[in-house]
Amino acid sequence: MSKPPPPPALALAGLLSLAVAMGIGRFAFTPLLPLMAREGQLDLALGGWIAAANYAGYFAGALTAARLPLAPRTLGALALALTAATTAAMAWPDAAAWMALRFLAGAASAWVFVATSVWCLGALARQGRGDLGGIVYAGVGCGIALTGVYCLLAAAWSLPASTLWIHLGALSLLLALPAVGTSLRVANVQAPRRANAVPLRAPGGTHGLVACYGLMGFGYILPATFLPALARGVVDDPRLFGLAWPVFGATAALSTVLAGWWMRRASRLQAWAASQLLMGVGVLLPSLWVNGATIALSALLVGGTFMVITLAGVQEMRSRAPDDAVRWVGRITAAFALGQIAGPVLSALLLQTPVFASRGLALALQAAALALLASGAWLWRRASPTTSQETVHA
Repeated sequence: MSKPPPPPALALAGLLSLAVAMGIGRFAFTPLLPLMAREGQLDLALGGWIAAANYAGYFAGALTAARLPLAPRTLGALALALTAATTAAMAWPDAAAWMALRFLAGAASAWVFVATSVWCLGALARQGRGDLGGIVYAGVGCGIALTGVYCLLAAAWSLPASTLWIHLGALSLLLALPAVGTSLRVANVQAPRRANAVPLRAPGGTHGLVACYGLMGFGYILPATFLPALARGVVDDPRLFGLAWPVFGATAALSTVLAGWWMRRASRLQAWAASQLLMGVGVLLPSLWVNGATIALSALLVGGTFMVITLAGVQEMRSRAPDDAVRWVGRITAAFALGQIAGPVLSALLLQTPVFASRGLALALQAAALALLASGAWLWRRASPTTSQETVHA
């Protein structure tokens, strides 16, 4: 049997997988939305429905990943290929096709996320380098930042959105190749199944954590979808309004590196609660004042917390139900996906209702901020210095 890839190569492969699936396949629509609107291809209301289709696909992918009869590395490779194909196909100018393509891209991103968590983090753990898990999760922010910078440069060159979709599809394929090559060298180790296994009950309050995680999905997805569009309302120059998304992604990538340090000094629930509260402030700000400062601060606060919450939430569920982790991590992933669907749907409904149309997006942001602040306060009350200190490398 061939020697397994060294830990740094594994971490890089995982980073590239998440950069392609999440940063490009899932979130490329965000920096391209204001450009497509500028070209008259859609408006914010249609953009909300298209975004919701992507999040519905993510929900479907999260529910089906464990049921597909494919090894994790095979599922990841096929989903990365689907990501590249659906991204490039967005160049086809048809709204109905966009809905279907974004649904498939959402499903593919969920499959890659689950598959990478199994084959990559599992391989790192077997080599005693689970501490590199934070580097793997940094792929989400790296992909977002890369996509944002590329769209920013392309806008400066006055390239149409359709050309950018094709370029990003090609870039997805290019980045996916080394990730797939590395994954195929990893032994396919499946978690053992217990005969007649009975789902175990997690500690009290776990269902509340699932709800808080879902509210995070509802809260963060609105700025994650509309920040560049809001920035465009301040300045119509794509070279300037396009900066919001690279800042968001770079902050998300850096936060995953810092998260391990933070969660060695505070409990997971404390880190989660503080991040949820900060995100609530970041979501609220652009609904009250739309200017360059509030948009930049929103990008920093939301981009710098959503991956910390992801890490803390997944690790907390693994710690609470170590013998039934797949089911509980699956539950928070599904709750997260439902929250993401609700955010764009709410904004689209408000924008299409005449009495709310002028402030539809602001009202949706305020509702999301309220949910984040309330859930963050609940989490803070649940947190205590004696909470288990399982860190990112667990």
